[in-house]
Amino acid sequence: MAKRYEPVDLSKLNTYSIRNRSHKFDVEAMAGLPGKGASFGAWLDALPPYLGVNELRKLIDAIVAARQADRPVVFAMGAHLVKVGCSTILCDLIERGIVTAIAMNGATAIHDVEVATLGQTSEEVGDTIRDGSFGMVEETPGFFADAIGKGVAAGTGLGEAIANHLIDTNPPNIDKCLIAAAGRKSIPVCVHVAMGTDTIHMHANVADSDIQRLSATDFKLVCAVVADLGPASKGGASGVWVNVGSSVIMPEVFLKAIAVARNLGADLDDVTTANLDMMRHYRPSQNVVGRPVKPGHGHHITGHHEIMLPLLRMALVERLG
Repeated sequence: MAKRYEPVDLSKLNTYSIRNRSHKFDVEAMAGLPGKGASFGAWLDALPPYLGVNELRKLIDAIVAARQADRPVVFAMGAHLVKVGCSTILCDLIERGIVTAIAMNGATAIHDVEVATLGQTSEEVGDTIRDGSFGMVEETPGFFADAIGKGVAAGTGLGEAIANHLIDTNPPNIDKCLIAAAGRKSIPVCVHVAMGTDTIHMHANVADSDIQRLSATDFKLVCAVVADLGPASKGGASGVWVNVGSSVIMPEVFLKAIAVARNLGADLDDVTTANLDMMRHYRPSQNVVGRPVKPGHGHHITGHHEIMLPLLRMALVERLG
């Protein structure tokens, strides 16, 4: 026979005063209302201290502390950053000495080069994949083939080879090019190629080149950069790794570079990491924000690059100049 239940008597509940309850929100922490003509600093200070704002502020503080202690700040990126017009943001941070190394997947390098040489990039794949014309332009693989050839002769990695070729050829939009900015400042620029994932790999002059060997040099270089993220002295500030818009390749590269650096003795316990993207993906969450760093040292900042990166830049410029 089924057990019969009677409704509970809610009048018998044990209650207490709301004043004795802990709270996650306080009226004193509501958003401020800066007026017309307010400085950016005043606007930033007026943001309510919750969730994404706190994550952004922690990243800003970590980057400021890293640069004041002469520790590296590395931006690793996917191509979307370039395709929404944010190259100028990173170029400026490189020129100011705030970003001290960059790393990217192959697609980012392709779009960066096309912006520099043509001023335009990013074809509509849905229109070109059906007739076999997708990725079949001549100039882009030709540029990379020439850069790779020079890199082999000079004994450089892929990023440095592309930077040198850009500076040698001086295309019309070189001032808006990430790789060229890194080359001018002589900071590490590492291009990590997953063979078969980029349009230039469909062309014989690149597919049959030494692109993989030069990219392997860049992996060894990025391992050295990651090893240097540790503090310069015991108890000092550590460096910062920021992943921007790469959901697979750069988080995987970072995880392996962390493993190499720690295996060789690097102290990376207090490194700060962040992932900036319009949505959260598995690998950045695990390989950048989660596994490699202590709890509280990895930050998610969710939002569109074209909004979040200008905000981050302005905050850093106000703090660091």
